[in-house]
Amino acid sequence: MNPYASTGSVATVTASVSGNDNLNDLGGPKRNVPPMPAGKVTRRLLSYVRPHMASFIISFVSAAISVTLQLYTPILIGQGIDCIVDAGKVDFATLAPIIVKLAIVVVLAAVFQWIQGYCVNRLSYETVRDMRMEASDKLSRMSLSFIDSHAHGDLISRVVNDVDQVGDGLLQGFTQLFTGVVTIVGTLVFMLSISVPMAIVVVLVTPLSIFAAGLIAKLSNKSFAAQQSIQGQLGGHIEEYVGEQKLVDAFAYGSHAKQRFDELNERLYMAGEHAQFMSSLSNPGTRFINNIIYAVVAVIGCAGVITGVPARLTVGQVQTFLSYANQYTKPFNEVTSVITQIQTAYASARRVFSLLDAGEETPDAADAAELVEPRGEVQLKHVDFSYVPDRKLLQDICIDAQPGRRFALVGPTGCGKTTLINLLLRFYDIDAGEIDVDGRSSREYTRASLRRSFGMVLQDSWLFEGTVHENIAYGRADATREQVVEAARRAHADKFIRQLPQGYDTMIGEDGGTFSQGQKQLLCIARVMLTNPAILLLDEATSSIDTRTELQVQEAFDELMTGRTSFVVAHRLSTIRNADCILVMRDGQIIERGTHEELLAANGFYAGLYNSQWAVEE
Repeated sequence: MNPYASTGSVATVTASVSGNDNLNDLGGPKRNVPPMPAGKVTRRLLSYVRPHMASFIISFVSAAISVTLQLYTPILIGQGIDCIVDAGKVDFATLAPIIVKLAIVVVLAAVFQWIQGYCVNRLSYETVRDMRMEASDKLSRMSLSFIDSHAHGDLISRVVNDVDQVGDGLLQGFTQLFTGVVTIVGTLVFMLSISVPMAIVVVLVTPLSIFAAGLIAKLSNKSFAAQQSIQGQLGGHIEEYVGEQKLVDAFAYGSHAKQRFDELNERLYMAGEHAQFMSSLSNPGTRFINNIIYAVVAVIGCAGVITGVPARLTVGQVQTFLSYANQYTKPFNEVTSVITQIQTAYASARRVFSLLDAGEETPDAADAAELVEPRGEVQLKHVDFSYVPDRKLLQDICIDAQPGRRFALVGPTGCGKTTLINLLLRFYDIDAGEIDVDGRSSREYTRASLRRSFGMVLQDSWLFEGTVHENIAYGRADATREQVVEAARRAHADKFIRQLPQGYDTMIGEDGGTFSQGQKQLLCIARVMLTNPAILLLDEATSSIDTRTELQVQEAFDELMTGRTSFVVAHRLSTIRNADCILVMRDGQIIERGTHEELLAANGFYAGLYNSQWAVEE
């Protein structure tokens, strides 16, 4: 089951509702992220910052105070140098208060720098928390077609890894932004107050540094986008490999899986190496230009001390100006030094935003009704459906299921049986026709109330990490222990549960842990029995249970289905002989319908299927 599609609204019990009906044919690239301009990415990131504006303002004010105090430090140092007149001639009376003032300034600058760092960290973590919560909520509203057409590992990577990368980029970006803006403005003001000609030299040469960094950033941006995309593919591959380890080992596919891993890992290495190489050119390039600026300032400053051209300066003022020239270029150096993280953050943000912009389930109508005390009447009127427009699947499906009747769906693999189950639950919306429940279109009900009226047991069992009690009570969290035990007893699961170390309080590992497939399916059957739904959907529900246990469970199902509408998908035709109506499907159409005896007498497609299975069993 896709838990995001139906959690809390239908008693589902498996790891997937998609079945095998052509879902792999959903067209289009699965992992390509549409281009998004950097400006739009920035605006969307800032939208997550606005709710935490208090931290933002405090950070900015603290940065302004801290940087201003740091900029005041070179002035005090320059004044102190000018107090040293000559060898053995020091004006200690003037120097002493300067030293005291310098110490106070340094301490205060450190305090406000700590406040800035604390607020920036908090801002970053709160922003990432909100973004991850929105991404998680988005998954719960996503259309099942999107979930089925994307690697689950890639989606997980977007919600976990990519959001973390955005947080790291925000942390570095805001830190450099706050301090950088104040530093550039402050140093420029102080430099102009000391010497306008020297300040103009610094300002004129600095754009070369910015141009070099911008050019390199533009060239490396594509490499970072490719790096994040391949990382998502690698995450998807590992998730599939680990999740199906038994199957991998059983088919001796380990070497092939490792080869695929090595291929993706090598591509990630190459993309990462190229991205890092390109971005690593920024910092040394800007530092080279900034060192030229520093040298030019030193030469002009010395000329001013000696000749008074272009301005008469003291040695202390030259030292102060050199410090400001260095601090003026420092923000550009710092930005280019973290450009790797910033670009990675933007690439990750694009992947996260593409997830947030993905299609959702069609929302319930504003006047959607609650399906209360459903009778179980289900009608499908000329229903058409396809996963891709140019490839038809279900065509002109008509079913009139009255309460208490049992319908069996049979047919070859891929004919649309499981897809029909998905349509009843509105995991997908039909292309044409109508599906009515209790005389009203299913679209007129809220999805939650519609799905609560169904109980579903599918071929692939799904258990989550928790106790046995919690897994059985998944569809009814308020169920008492007595109700859970009674459901397990009716599903013939109580006996093996009581043999567990802690009985119903035994913890189950991820996806069932060490339980056998049959045991897991018994727990899933107990889960649906506890919900006591009006309509049952059974898709190969007893396929993993031995013959003796199947007979026992079938008796429980017979009791459960009494008075309830039931749709049973089965390949073993011997299990659906007592169905009120058997619907034979082929190529997305119902080609035969009737009871077991009627279909055998007709000697059609069903009779051929049944006789072939009987011959095999014999």
